[in-house]
Amino acid sequence: MSDYRSTIRTELQHIEQQEGVRILYACESGSRAWGFPSRDSDYDVRFIYVRPVSWYLSVFEKRDVIEKPIHDLLDLSGWDLRKALYLFRKSNPPLLEWLQSPIRYYEEYSVAEQIRSLSPLTFSPKSCTYHYLNMAKGNYRQYLQGDRVKIKKYFYVLRPLLACTWIESRNSMPPMEFGALVDALIPKESELYGVLQLLLSRKKAGEELDYEPKLTPLNEFLEERIAHFEQTAAAMDDAILPGQEQLDKLFRSALQEVWG
Repeated sequence: MSDYRSTIRTELQHIEQQEGVRILYACESGSRAWGFPSRDSDYDVRFIYVRPVSWYLSVFEKRDVIEKPIHDLLDLSGWDLRKALYLFRKSNPPLLEWLQSPIRYYEEYSVAEQIRSLSPLTFSPKSCTYHYLNMAKGNYRQYLQGDRVKIKKYFYVLRPLLACTWIESRNSMPPMEFGALVDALIPKESELYGVLQLLLSRKKAGEELDYEPKLTPLNEFLEERIAHFEQTAAAMDDAILPGQEQLDKLFRSALQEVWG
């Protein structure tokens, strides 16, 4: 990880030079941040950047993302700050996750912390629950049907469903780490907890976890949770959104802080 941190920071510096931008914040967003990487897992780096003031003074729409193709297990993708703030106001779950990622590669300016301070205002239990529920349903339908299933995909259904459970019980953005969700929400004396710990240890040890007989108790748990949130999500609260002026002020202050 330490070697890759240096590589990632170097790649981010190259992006700044090539694109003429300043990166405000960069973090891990994939299985490494979730706490269940495989030995060959990619580094999924996500970042927020800002361009010079003159770039925003245009009557034409411009591309507001930067994407670099995967090479050497490294995947980099970033959003322009204006795009990030627009999606932030809509309680965008991936962005809210980035801001609380346990693995942060770069945070040079105060902008990310200012956005975090507004996060309670933009958090929408309803929209975030639907986001995680749809993620779980898609992965369950695609990978966990039939007598033999792709075992590692249990994590990609369990994590979003546990995130839904966290939102329902605590009315806040769930932690990214799978282990933190399991420890907080699954009783340690339960059979389910033991099964999850075994799967987690196998994945971290580098086992392939490919097609194996399905784990019937786990499937039953997932089906019950999916059915539950299909019934309850619609009644959850929406966010109390910050005003446009508040986000405009944050955007302008970021331009001033970065470019002077």
